[in-house]
Amino acid sequence: MSAAARTSRPLDHLVLPVTDLGTARTRYEQLGFTVAADALHPFGTENACVFLADKTYLEPLAIAKREDCEAAAVAGNVFVARDQAYRFRRGEGLSAVVLGTDDAVADHGRFRRLGISTGDMLDFSRQMALPDGTQALASFRLAFAADLRAPDFFLFTCQRLQPLPADRSALETHANGVIGLSDVILSEPNPTDFQYLLQEAVDERRVSAHSFGMDIEARNGTRISVLNPAGMAGFFGKDVSARSRGLRGRAIVFKVADLAETEQRLAANAVSFSRKDNSLIVPEAPGQGVIFAFGE
Repeated sequence: MSAAARTSRPLDHLVLPVTDLGTARTRYEQLGFTVAADALHPFGTENACVFLADKTYLEPLAIAKREDCEAAAVAGNVFVARDQAYRFRRGEGLSAVVLGTDDAVADHGRFRRLGISTGDMLDFSRQMALPDGTQALASFRLAFAADLRAPDFFLFTCQRLQPLPADRSALETHANGVIGLSDVILSEPNPTDFQYLLQEAVDERRVSAHSFGMDIEARNGTRISVLNPAGMAGFFGKDVSARSRGLRGRAIVFKVADLAETEQRLAANAVSFSRKDNSLIVPEAPGQGVIFAFGE
Protein backbone atom coordinates (compact mmCIF):
# COMPACT_ATOMS: atom_id res chain seq x y z
CA MET A 1 0.00 0.00 0.00
CA SER A 2 1.44 3.38 -0.99
CA ALA A 3 1.41 6.37 1.34
CA ALA A 4 -1.32 8.93 0.78
CA ALA A 5 -0.32 11.80 -1.49
CA ARG A 6 0.34 15.12 0.19
CA THR A 7 0.10 18.71 -0.97
CA SER A 8 2.61 20.79 0.96
CA ARG A 9 1.47 24.02 2.53
CA PRO A 10 2.82 27.36 1.30
CA LEU A 11 4.82 29.55 3.63
CA ASP A 12 2.53 32.45 4.57
CA HIS A 13 4.45 34.70 6.95
CA LEU A 14 6.97 34.92 9.79
CA VAL A 15 6.35 36.23 13.31
CA LEU A 16 9.11 38.48 14.66
CA PRO A 17 8.68 39.71 18.25
CA VAL A 18 10.10 43.22 18.71
CA THR A 19 10.38 45.51 21.72
CA ASP A 20 8.39 48.30 20.07
CA LEU A 21 7.05 49.00 16.60
CA GLY A 22 8.67 52.42 16.34
CA THR A 23 12.17 50.95 16.55
CA ALA A 24 11.21 48.12 14.19
CA ARG A 25 9.71 50.51 11.63
CA THR A 26 12.82 52.70 11.68
CA ARG A 27 15.07 49.67 11.23
CA TYR A 28 13.03 48.14 8.40
CA GLU A 29 12.86 51.45 6.55
CA GLN A 30 16.63 51.84 7.01
CA LEU A 31 16.97 48.41 5.38
CA GLY A 32 14.89 49.66 2.43
CA PHE A 33 11.54 48.01 3.18
CA THR A 34 8.08 49.55 2.82
CA VAL A 35 6.23 49.04 6.11
CA ALA A 36 2.44 48.92 6.46
CA ALA A 37 0.57 51.00 9.03
CA ASP A 38 0.41 49.77 12.61
CA ALA A 39 -2.48 47.38 13.28
CA LEU A 40 -3.92 46.31 16.64
CA HIS A 41 -5.01 42.76 17.50
CA PRO A 42 -8.05 42.27 19.75
CA PHE A 43 -5.87 40.47 22.32
CA GLY A 44 -3.38 43.25 22.99
CA THR A 45 -0.57 42.74 20.46
CA GLU A 46 0.11 44.98 17.46
CA ASN A 47 2.04 44.62 14.22
CA ALA A 48 3.49 46.61 11.34
CA CYS A 49 3.75 44.14 8.47
CA VAL A 50 6.16 44.02 5.55
CA PHE A 51 4.39 42.51 2.51
CA LEU A 52 6.41 40.93 -0.29
CA ALA A 53 5.59 40.44 -3.96
CA ASP A 54 5.61 36.64 -3.64
CA LYS A 55 2.61 37.01 -1.26
CA THR A 56 4.57 36.17 1.88
CA TYR A 57 5.13 38.73 4.60
CA LEU A 58 6.97 39.56 7.79
CA GLU A 59 5.07 40.36 10.98
CA PRO A 60 7.08 42.47 13.43
CA LEU A 61 4.99 42.03 16.59
CA ALA A 62 4.91 44.20 19.70
CA ILE A 63 2.88 44.54 22.89
CA ALA A 64 0.28 47.31 22.74
CA LYS A 65 -1.81 46.54 25.84
CA ARG A 66 -0.01 44.31 28.32
CA GLU A 67 -3.10 43.71 30.47
CA ASP A 68 -5.06 42.43 27.45
CA CYS A 69 -2.17 40.14 26.48
CA GLU A 70 -1.92 38.67 29.96
CA ALA A 71 -5.68 38.09 30.12
CA ALA A 72 -5.67 36.43 26.69
CA ALA A 73 -2.79 34.13 27.65
CA VAL A 74 -4.58 33.08 30.85
CA ALA A 75 -7.73 32.39 28.79
CA GLY A 76 -5.81 29.97 26.55
CA ASN A 77 -4.80 32.13 23.58
CA VAL A 78 -1.83 30.09 22.26
CA PHE A 79 -0.53 32.88 20.02
CA VAL A 80 -0.21 35.35 22.88
CA ALA A 81 1.00 32.79 25.43
CA ARG A 82 3.83 31.63 23.15
CA ASP A 83 4.72 35.24 22.35
CA GLN A 84 4.87 36.16 26.04
CA ALA A 85 7.10 33.18 26.78
CA TYR A 86 9.40 34.00 23.89
CA ARG A 87 9.79 37.61 24.99
CA PHE A 88 10.62 36.51 28.54
CA ARG A 89 13.35 34.12 27.36
CA ARG A 90 14.69 35.74 24.20
CA GLY A 91 13.39 39.29 23.72
CA GLU A 92 13.47 39.96 19.98
CA GLY A 93 13.84 37.40 17.20
CA LEU A 94 11.94 34.93 15.00
CA SER A 95 9.42 32.96 17.05
CA ALA A 96 7.09 31.30 14.51
CA VAL A 97 6.78 30.10 10.94
CA VAL A 98 3.25 30.36 9.54
CA LEU A 99 1.90 28.14 6.75
CA GLY A 100 -1.13 28.90 4.59
CA THR A 101 -4.16 26.61 4.71
CA ASP A 102 -7.71 26.33 3.40
CA ASP A 103 -8.93 24.36 6.43
CA ALA A 104 -7.49 25.19 9.85
CA VAL A 105 -10.12 23.03 11.55
CA ALA A 106 -8.82 19.95 9.74
CA ASP A 107 -5.25 20.97 10.51
CA HIS A 108 -6.06 21.30 14.21
CA GLY A 109 -7.62 17.84 14.29
CA ARG A 110 -4.63 16.36 12.52
CA PHE A 111 -2.11 18.09 14.77
CA ARG A 112 -3.95 16.70 17.80
CA ARG A 113 -3.93 13.15 16.39
CA LEU A 114 -0.21 13.43 15.66
CA GLY A 115 0.61 14.71 19.15
CA ILE A 116 2.02 18.06 17.99
CA SER A 117 -0.92 20.37 18.76
CA THR A 118 -0.04 23.05 21.29
CA GLY A 119 -3.55 24.22 22.19
CA ASP A 120 -6.91 25.47 20.96
CA MET A 121 -7.49 27.11 17.59
CA LEU A 122 -7.76 30.89 17.44
CA ASP A 123 -10.24 32.94 15.39
CA PHE A 124 -9.86 36.71 15.23
CA SER A 125 -10.31 39.80 13.03
CA ARG A 126 -8.37 43.03 12.74
CA GLN A 127 -8.56 46.27 10.80
CA MET A 128 -5.87 47.06 8.24
CA ALA A 129 -5.11 50.58 6.99
CA LEU A 130 -4.49 50.67 3.23
CA PRO A 131 -2.12 53.09 1.45
CA ASP A 132 -5.08 55.04 0.02
CA GLY A 133 -6.35 55.80 3.52
CA THR A 134 -9.22 53.30 3.53
CA GLN A 135 -9.68 50.47 6.02
CA ALA A 136 -10.12 46.75 5.38
CA LEU A 137 -11.20 44.03 7.82
CA ALA A 138 -9.14 40.83 7.77
CA SER A 139 -10.27 37.66 9.58
CA PHE A 140 -8.14 34.62 10.38
CA ARG A 141 -8.32 31.12 11.87
CA LEU A 142 -5.13 29.59 13.29
CA ALA A 143 -4.12 26.01 14.21
CA PHE A 144 -0.93 25.52 16.23
CA ALA A 145 1.88 22.93 16.21
CA ALA A 146 4.97 22.68 18.41
CA ASP A 147 7.43 20.38 20.16
CA LEU A 148 7.98 20.70 23.92
CA ARG A 149 11.71 20.30 23.31
CA ALA A 150 11.70 23.61 21.40
CA PRO A 151 10.18 26.22 23.76
CA ASP A 152 11.45 29.14 21.66
CA PHE A 153 9.80 28.19 18.37
CA PHE A 154 6.39 27.09 17.06
CA LEU A 155 4.45 26.83 13.81
CA PHE A 156 0.85 27.44 12.89
CA THR A 157 -1.40 27.28 9.88
CA CYS A 158 -3.37 30.38 8.93
CA GLN A 159 -6.70 30.30 7.12
CA ARG A 160 -7.98 33.61 5.77
CA LEU A 161 -11.70 33.77 6.48
CA GLN A 162 -11.81 37.37 5.24
CA PRO A 163 -8.71 37.86 3.05
CA LEU A 164 -6.49 40.90 3.01
CA PRO A 165 -6.97 43.12 -0.07
CA ALA A 166 -5.73 41.41 -3.25
CA ASP A 167 -3.97 44.51 -4.58
CA ARG A 168 -1.14 45.33 -2.20
CA SER A 169 1.28 46.44 -4.90
CA ALA A 170 2.14 49.72 -3.18
CA LEU A 171 3.10 47.85 -0.01
CA GLU A 172 4.94 45.10 -1.92
CA THR A 173 7.38 47.47 -3.64
CA HIS A 174 10.61 47.95 -1.69
CA ALA A 175 13.52 50.32 -2.25
CA ASN A 176 15.99 47.52 -1.49
CA GLY A 177 14.69 45.46 -4.42
CA VAL A 178 13.37 42.56 -2.32
CA ILE A 179 10.83 40.48 -4.24
CA GLY A 180 10.29 37.53 -1.91
CA LEU A 181 11.54 35.03 0.64
CA SER A 182 14.13 32.43 -0.31
CA ASP A 183 14.94 30.66 2.97
CA VAL A 184 13.99 30.67 6.63
CA ILE A 185 16.91 29.54 8.77
CA LEU A 186 16.53 27.73 12.09
CA SER A 187 19.28 26.19 14.18
CA GLU A 188 19.64 23.06 16.33
CA PRO A 189 22.70 20.91 17.09
CA ASN A 190 20.95 17.79 15.77
CA PRO A 191 18.51 19.08 13.10
CA THR A 192 16.83 15.76 12.30
CA ASP A 193 15.50 15.53 15.86
CA PHE A 194 12.83 17.96 14.64
CA GLN A 195 12.26 16.48 11.20
CA TYR A 196 8.87 15.01 12.15
CA LEU A 197 7.48 18.32 13.45
CA LEU A 198 8.46 20.21 10.30
CA GLN A 199 7.29 17.46 7.93
CA GLU A 200 3.85 17.37 9.51
CA ALA A 201 3.46 21.15 9.87
CA VAL A 202 4.50 21.79 6.25
CA ASP A 203 2.73 18.57 5.16
CA GLU A 204 5.74 17.53 3.11
CA ARG A 205 7.52 14.19 3.45
CA ARG A 206 10.55 15.02 1.33
CA VAL A 207 13.49 16.33 3.34
CA SER A 208 16.95 17.09 2.01
CA ALA A 209 19.56 16.08 4.60
CA HIS A 210 23.16 17.26 4.32
CA SER A 211 26.25 17.65 6.47
CA PHE A 212 25.13 21.07 7.71
CA GLY A 213 21.55 20.10 8.58
CA MET A 214 18.34 19.62 6.61
CA ASP A 215 15.96 21.51 4.30
CA ILE A 216 12.25 21.18 3.67
CA GLU A 217 10.47 23.12 0.93
CA ALA A 218 7.07 24.75 1.25
CA ARG A 219 4.67 24.73 -1.70
CA ASN A 220 5.58 28.25 -2.84
CA GLY A 221 9.27 27.39 -3.05
CA THR A 222 10.50 28.92 0.21
CA ARG A 223 12.85 26.56 2.06
CA ILE A 224 12.84 26.03 5.79
CA SER A 225 16.35 25.01 6.78
CA VAL A 226 17.59 23.73 10.12
CA LEU A 227 21.36 24.18 10.42
CA ASN A 228 23.78 22.76 12.94
CA PRO A 229 26.53 24.99 14.44
CA ALA A 230 28.87 24.23 11.53
CA GLY A 231 26.18 25.31 9.08
CA MET A 232 25.47 28.54 10.92
CA ALA A 233 29.19 29.36 10.99
CA GLY A 234 29.78 28.37 7.38
CA PHE A 235 26.82 30.10 5.77
CA PHE A 236 26.30 33.10 8.06
CA GLY A 237 29.45 33.48 10.13
CA LYS A 238 27.33 33.01 13.27
CA ASP A 239 28.66 31.12 16.27
CA VAL A 240 25.94 29.16 18.08
CA SER A 241 26.34 26.81 21.01
CA ALA A 242 26.44 23.08 20.32
CA ARG A 243 25.02 22.53 23.81
CA SER A 244 21.92 24.73 23.46
CA ARG A 245 19.16 22.39 22.31
CA GLY A 246 15.85 23.22 20.65
CA LEU A 247 14.87 24.99 17.45
CA ARG A 248 15.79 28.66 17.26
CA GLY A 249 14.92 31.15 14.51
CA ARG A 250 18.23 32.56 13.23
CA ALA A 251 18.02 34.17 9.79
CA ILE A 252 15.79 35.21 6.89
CA VAL A 253 17.10 35.06 3.33
CA PHE A 254 15.46 37.42 0.83
CA LYS A 255 15.40 37.27 -2.97
CA VAL A 256 16.27 40.55 -4.67
CA ALA A 257 16.04 41.70 -8.26
CA ASP A 258 19.55 43.22 -8.41
CA LEU A 259 22.06 42.56 -5.64
CA ALA A 260 24.26 45.51 -6.66
CA GLU A 261 21.33 47.90 -6.20
CA THR A 262 20.50 46.33 -2.84
CA GLU A 263 24.11 46.82 -1.75
CA GLN A 264 23.99 50.47 -2.80
CA ARG A 265 20.78 51.02 -0.83
CA LEU A 266 22.19 49.44 2.33
CA ALA A 267 25.41 51.44 2.05
CA ALA A 268 23.52 54.69 1.43
CA ASN A 269 21.45 54.08 4.57
CA ALA A 270 24.55 53.28 6.68
CA VAL A 271 23.50 49.67 7.26
CA SER A 272 26.39 47.45 8.36
CA PHE A 273 26.71 44.30 6.25
CA SER A 274 29.26 41.83 4.95
CA ARG A 275 29.59 39.96 1.67
CA LYS A 276 29.63 36.16 1.78
CA ASP A 277 29.68 34.26 -1.50
CA ASN A 278 26.82 35.84 -3.50
CA SER A 279 24.92 37.24 -0.53
CA LEU A 280 24.85 40.34 1.63
CA ILE A 281 24.66 39.47 5.34
CA VAL A 282 23.14 42.01 7.77
CA PRO A 283 23.65 41.04 11.44
CA GLU A 284 20.99 41.24 14.11
CA ALA A 285 20.03 44.73 15.29
CA PRO A 286 17.34 46.28 17.54
CA GLY A 287 13.99 46.06 15.76
CA GLN A 288 15.35 43.35 13.44
CA GLY A 289 16.18 40.54 15.86
CA VAL A 290 17.66 37.97 13.45
CA ILE A 291 20.18 37.92 10.60
CA PHE A 292 18.88 39.23 7.27
CA ALA A 293 20.58 37.97 4.10
CA PHE A 294 19.97 39.24 0.57
CA GLY A 295 20.75 37.32 -2.62
CA GLU A 296 19.61 36.89 -6.18
